[in-house]
This record gives sequence, C-alpha cells and structure tokens, in this order.
Amino acid sequence: MKDIYCLAIESSCDETSMSIIKNGCIEISTVVVTQIDIHKKFGGVVPEIASRSHIESITIVLDELLEKAKMGIEEIDIIGVTYGPGLIGSLLIGVECAKTISLVTGKPLIPVHHIAGHIYANNLSERLTFPLIALVVSGGHTDLVYMKEDYSFERIGSTLDDAVGEAYDKVAKILGLDYPGGPVVDKLAHEGQDTYDLPYPLDDKSYNFSFSGIKSAVVNLVHNEKQRGNEIRVADVCTSFQQRVVHILTKKTKNALKEYRVNNLVVAGGVAANKALRASLAEMAQENNIKLSFPEVKFCTDNAAMIGAAAYYAYQKGIRANLELNAKAIDSLYNGTKIND
Repeated sequence: MKDIYCLAIESSCDETSMSIIKNGCIEISTVVVTQIDIHKKFGGVVPEIASRSHIESITIVLDELLEKAKMGIEEIDIIGVTYGPGLIGSLLIGVECAKTISLVTGKPLIPVHHIAGHIYANNLSERLTFPLIALVVSGGHTDLVYMKEDYSFERIGSTLDDAVGEAYDKVAKILGLDYPGGPVVDKLAHEGQDTYDLPYPLDDKSYNFSFSGIKSAVVNLVHNEKQRGNEIRVADVCTSFQQRVVHILTKKTKNALKEYRVNNLVVAGGVAANKALRASLAEMAQENNIKLSFPEVKFCTDNAAMIGAAAYYAYQKGIRANLELNAKAIDSLYNGTKIND
C-alpha cells in the first residue's frame, strides 16, 4: 500500500503550525510559531493581532517545514487543514493557504475539525483502539466523545459555558498570575492545600460541564477576602479550584466509560498536560482496568501534527473539500460527512 504524506496546517488560534505526517501516525517534521509572548501583555488572545501574526508567519513556516523535512511540495499526497472551530480571522489564513497549495499542486484538500485533531494526536504515540471515549480538554473545548471506529464521532457531553482551559486562565488572571494561566495554576496547586470552600461545578448525572460557576466563586472569594483585609493564599486557592475541576472531569469520564461499556480512554487538548488530571485519570483507569492514552506533551497544545494524523483517516473515509471550503468559527464535530462549504 502506498505511503500517504500529509501536509497539515493549523491556525485556529494563536499558533501558526505546519507538519508533514506519514500514514496518520509518523511525524516527519513539525514547525510551530507561537504568539504567547505577543498576547501575554493583554492577558489573553486578541483576535485581530492573532490573524495578522498568522499572515506574517504562514509562508515562513511552510519554507522552514519543507527545508526541515528535506522534502519538496511535489512529494506531498494530501493537504489537511483546520477549518474550524476557532477564531475566524486566524482560521481563514490557514484555510486560504491550504486551498492555494491544493490548487497549485492538484492534491486533495482534507478539512479537519479541530477537536478531531486533538483526539488523533494520540495516534501519533499509539494506534487508537476502538471503541473508545475521548475526553477533550482545552482552552476552547471540554467534550466527551464516543468513537466506535475511526472518524465516527458521537459527542455525548460538552461544556455549557466556559471551557476548562478558559476557566484556568480566568482564575489565574483573578489571582494576578501570568498568562497562560493553566500551567501556573497547576504548579501552584501542588504547593497549596484544599482550604477554600468552593463549589463542585455541575456535579450531576449528565456528561455536560459548566465552569463559569466555580470561576465566579473564585472572583467572589478574592473580592471578599480583600474587602475583609485578609491575605489571599494563592496556592491554596489554586489547590481548591483544581481539586474540584479534576474531580468532576474524572467522575464524568468514569461514568461515561461505564455506561458505554468502553475500556479505552484517550485524553486530548492543552489541559491534557495538567499533572493533577493525568494522575487522577491514571488512578481511575488502573482501578477500573481501563486502557488510558495521553498525547506527548508537545502534541497537547495546538499543533499541525495532530491535524495531519486526523486528515489521513478523513482521507481514508472519503472526506474531501473543494476550493469553496470556508472557515467556521463554530461547528459541530462532524461524523464522516463530506464537507464542501
């Protein structure tokens, strides 16, 4: 069977990334240009600045990728690109670049949903085993997804408001910590104690999540403590916050595995790098005889390698896009359908 080399493009937020992936599982080369330092002064991503930065970086990243891989564009078989969801201005840069390359080379254009990419990041470490439950936890998403086979997605739960990574960043900002806040909160949480009485977010029998309540609780806590002239024990706030978030994520994931009678769990997204979440899920998996998979830490945050991994299986399923493909800021995780607009 002929090897398939995918040139993948990811530009959904504040990373400009391209990768060449062989057969959906072998990373040939990846280049990522991050904008963290640009947005840090604003305490979050500024969409207009992000899109301009993508414009400045996109061709440079392509040249660097091909040079690093020691390959020519004619050796590429398919073009994979994140078409959504994400920041519309950022997505458009990657989509237009992918369409241009597809037009010039005549290679198939493969649209990839951002969440599908995060899930298939695990395939770069070990072949996905089906059926499985995927817990996707990032700055923009918190989802539980059931997959009975490759590229079959059934979203069984999602966030009703803030994504978990977004909640981490907002709590960090409230506490005066650096952006991005997730890694900082995680680090401090291991140094503090669970001394603050924060609520458990949406602790019910559904598979949905809600993190706005616990975020608001932290806002009120900090405000009230300052009003009373009390010292805010930042590490303890981080510990109490993280303990409740991790508890809910683990509990609902465990319940989903049980209900769907699945013994395979993959975790994906930037928050998959969180040490407390990894430890909690690992303990749960061991106790319940669950096969657990995390991506390499470098593939947890947005990157084009995960898009290349997903694009290969989309290609195998016959998913294609024409040159009318457009970026979508909001889009449901599709289930094996052809996407042409």
